[in-house]
Amino acid sequence: MQVLQVQLAVQADPAEVGRARRWVRSRLLNHGVDPDAPMAESVVLVVSELVTNAVVHTGCPAVLRLCLPVAEGPEEGGPAVPLRVEVADASRAAPTPRHAGADQDATNGRGLELVELLCERWGWCPEGSGKRVWCEIGGDARPADPLADVDWAALAQ
Repeated sequence: MQVLQVQLAVQADPAEVGRARRWVRSRLLNHGVDPDAPMAESVVLVVSELVTNAVVHTGCPAVLRLCLPVAEGPEEGGPAVPLRVEVADASRAAPTPRHAGADQDATNGRGLELVELLCERWGWCPEGSGKRVWCEIGGDARPADPLADVDWAALAQ
């Protein structure tokens, strides 16, 4: 299986997160992924969280990379290769999942929890003077809203 790698330089500005989301949607659409598909929504949300972490916690530019699997032929079978998201930043500090706790009005502290929920795998590694945080999302990734399929009417009975 071949992989197409595309990357975007992200400046140290929180407004860049929106640009990264638009860029990812565009790359997915160009790659033939329905932008409304659950996998695409998950990828956009994960990119938003990882780019936000890189920009906010380092105050330095970052590099966003998508590694998109490319089918070699229409008959290709076998296991689906996951899409990989990578964000490289200038900090060597390990990403640490925090728990927002009982404060449901908290505006941060849930980013890596979302990454854990939506991705098959995630991790990080030192790179140069900084680090690279990565995650993998398969074609059968859970939707961005894990409660979307709940039958609320049935639960209310």
